[in-house]
Amino acid sequence: MKIYTKTGDKGKTSLIGGTKVPKSNIRIDAYGTVDELNSYIGLVNDYIADPDTKNLLREIQDRLFTIGSALACDPDKETKLKIPDLHEADITLLEKAIDTMNEELPPMRFFVLPGGHVAVSTCHIARCVCRRTERLCVGMQEQDMFIEPLILKYINRLSDYLFVLARWTGHKLGVEEIPWKPRVS
Repeated sequence: MKIYTKTGDKGKTSLIGGTKVPKSNIRIDAYGTVDELNSYIGLVNDYIADPDTKNLLREIQDRLFTIGSALACDPDKETKLKIPDLHEADITLLEKAIDTMNEELPPMRFFVLPGGHVAVSTCHIARCVCRRTERLCVGMQEQDMFIEPLILKYINRLSDYLFVLARWTGHKLGVEEIPWKPRVS
């Protein structure tokens, strides 16, 4: 199988189901951003040492493939492919991980600036890409394009997880959080 098909050379691509759309279509932007997020999650995983967190990040990557597949489908066409489902338990898993990490963290008393260690910064980049994914999915919804409600919920919770993961990673590495000190003049 060749990696290049030349079918997209004129700026169009096909959704799962066969519908041709411009590559600028918000649905394409949404699942492309999920792919970008998945790549950053892989980078975050490369910086993490904790085996349980590494396993969860791999599971998150699997769920992001599920989400990307769902977003790549034309909701008006029946597909021959069996697309995996997202489950409420996937969200619960993120919430439990957030709660577990938060038990080790001091309470937040200020806004924090991303940084202090490449692992912390990478978690924050992934969080920002996750928020962009969420905005695109909400944009689809606003354009009356079908999007599974669990996808929005998962992406929202994932960004929370990535924020807490950034704080927890810094804590584990002994990196002080950088407080935002707004200039008042």
